[in-house]
Amino acid sequence: MNYTFHLFFCLVMINSFAFQKTNDQDLYTVQSEWQKRIKEFPEITIVKAKDKVENVTEKEIVYQMINGIETKMDMYQFQSEENKPAVILIHGGGWKYGDKKLVKPLAQQIAKAGYQCFAVAYRKSGEAIYPAGVNDVLNAVQFIREHSNMLKVDTLNIAVLGCSSGGQMAALLGTKYSDRFKAIVDIDGVLAFHHPESKEGAMATEWLGGTYEKVPEVWEEASALNHISEAKLPMLFINSQYERFHAGRDEMIEQLNKKKIYSEIVTVKDSPHTFWLFHPWFDEIIPRILNFLNNQLN
Repeated sequence: MNYTFHLFFCLVMINSFAFQKTNDQDLYTVQSEWQKRIKEFPEITIVKAKDKVENVTEKEIVYQMINGIETKMDMYQFQSEENKPAVILIHGGGWKYGDKKLVKPLAQQIAKAGYQCFAVAYRKSGEAIYPAGVNDVLNAVQFIREHSNMLKVDTLNIAVLGCSSGGQMAALLGTKYSDRFKAIVDIDGVLAFHHPESKEGAMATEWLGGTYEKVPEVWEEASALNHISEAKLPMLFINSQYERFHAGRDEMIEQLNKKKIYSEIVTVKDSPHTFWLFHPWFDEIIPRILNFLNNQLN
């Protein structure tokens, strides 16, 4: 009797764990976002990745091994005999959820215009706290540089683009490590974690390894705004109507203006935070991204 009960209890716990794990994985997908936003924005439709894009070859590349585990990136390679400018794409998900396929439609459209695009997987907060994920993206960039001829990448013209938490990472990378990039595209990612406009809480705490009260130096160090003295790169900010997702942006632009560094703001009005996942806004931002990249990457 006790053995039967013990076996039943174990099976329940295993099934419960599996159910929880599946739910965690599903917390930030295009479908889950659509279900959240459809009542407020009934006209939206999901942007779907294409099966095939003309002149673009897709491949998955292992760029590093950590404790025997592969970390990968998806390359969207524009077919060319010459090395082309590159764009590093970082997906969102609150530093905890999501995957590199979330930026596939963006990568396909940018690659189609003549860029080598790389959607990078990185360690999220459930795997390792900051700065692990940032270091992963830096390692991916280093891999691309070391294999630039094979990948047909012009290493003097690499931009970094991110969405939401990925936008925060893109802004930090491009500002703090500006010698490795040529331009930054921040799509609704905060520039400062501890800021009057910011409402970062539990998810930032998990990624940064503690609350602001416990590790204020980490919150400050992870904020792109606090590295403005190192900033050298032009920046494109594409923002929703919500102030919390561009906390620190206005101060950043003020400092860029003083240094005579180009910046541009695109405000996507009457949209959800995750507007880049949906029509009609996806078609609105693609030309703005390409115009910025065309002007900044030669």
